This record gives sequence, C-alpha cells and structure tokens, in this order.
Amino acid sequence: MKKVMLYFYQIYVWLVVYPFAWLLTILVAMLISLLSILGAAEFAGKYIARPWGKVILWITPVMVEKNGQSNIEPHQSYVVIANHQSTYDILVVYGYLPLNFKWVMKIELRKMPFVGFACEKMGHIYVDRRNRQASIQAMRNAREQLVDGTSVFFFPEGTRSCGDQLKPFKKGAFRMAKDLQLPILPVTIAGADQVLKSGGLLITPGRIGLTFHEPIPVEQVTKLGTAQLIARCQDIIASGLTEEQTTVVTSD
Repeated sequence: MKKVMLYFYQIYVWLVVYPFAWLLTILVAMLISLLSILGAAEFAGKYIARPWGKVILWITPVMVEKNGQSNIEPHQSYVVIANHQSTYDILVVYGYLPLNFKWVMKIELRKMPFVGFACEKMGHIYVDRRNRQASIQAMRNAREQLVDGTSVFFFPEGTRSCGDQLKPFKKGAFRMAKDLQLPILPVTIAGADQVLKSGGLLITPGRIGLTFHEPIPVEQVTKLGTAQLIARCQDIIASGLTEEQTTVVTSD
C-alpha cells in the first residue's frame, strides 16, 4: 500500500513540487541578485533566502525537527560545519540556521543559472579545488566578511555522503577556524537522504533532524592539532545521526 501511495505522490512531485520549486528558485535568485547589488545582501539572506527554503520544505512536505538551538549565541561568529546528505540539506540550512552566514561552495556551482550569480552577489565564497592559490585567495576574501556576527558555513565532506557514512573531512574549515580564532559549530543533518537521495529524483515526504551541537571553543580549536580537531568534529556530527547511519570513514 505504501508503494502505491508513493507512486501517486510522485505525480504531485512532478506536477507541483518540482515546477513550483524551480520557478520559485529562479524568482528568488533574481530578487536576491538585485537586492545584493543594491547593498542589501544581509536583508536578502534573512528575509528572502530563509523563507525560500522553508516554503519548498513545506510544499514537499518535510517537517524539520530542531535540537540544540540554545547552543548558538546570536551575535557570535562561527565556523559552521555540517554533514551533507542531500540537496534538501541546503533548504534546511537556509531555512533554519539562525545565523547570518557565508557559504563556502565549489566553483562549479557558479555555473548554475540564476543561482550561481545570486550566491556570488550575496557574498558566498566559491573555491576552486583544482587551483590552490585561487582557493587560498578565496578564503582570505572570506575572512573580511566575518564581522558583526556573520559566520562561514562549510560542508567539510566536500560532496554528499549518501547518508550511510561520513566521508573524510577536508581541512579548509578547520584551518580557517584556527587562523581566525573562531569557535566551531558542528551541525548534524539527519534524514535528508530519505527525502531525496544523492543523485536521485524520487522525493519522499518525511522528517529531517537538525541538531546544533555545543560549539568547540576557541581555546580548544587553538590547542588541538588539525587532525585531532577533525576527528573530534566527525565524532560529534556522527553522534547526531541514527545508529544505522553512523559510519565514519577515515582518510589515509
């Protein structure tokens, strides 16, 4: 019976969810681009991008369960890191991360029609992994934006992990935290892969958990070596996943 219901639900997905989400995304990207060019990027992020994420989650429908919001100090800048399971992670982060933040993203995403331009104008940071010098310069530019409580957001795995494991964390987020003397805010996203799997088109309504863990203070960020810091953050983020999903892959 569930399979039959899911089949009929896909008709709704293709007739309503996808067309509405695509159209809304284009309109929102155009509006954000205009506001950002006019100097209102922070306003656009808070009052345009945030509702965009929530509306698409609502029409899917997806319920977001938040935990640990009391761990966040509103006017503190953080290096925010989260695991990456699905495209729906982006909607959840935009909709429910209660911080003004700049996203660190792959340079390839700059090519996305409308969205890539809008993200650039908002001040999000594109990193070219094939060009180390360009990546370093992008990180330097990012540092200038981390003022007045603005945070920087990373998916340190670099790509989606399919939900059943954490991929090795790249070092960029942790080096930035050390260089800028900023606390790290680990975030766990759980269940997004059950709504939309990586590389798939089949959407299933459901629940996504969003857990804001206790930040790692600057003192510990400074004291721990980069490898130790990465291992600790992997353990913290993995703790917020269900037991079936908690498999950490370590790099050589």
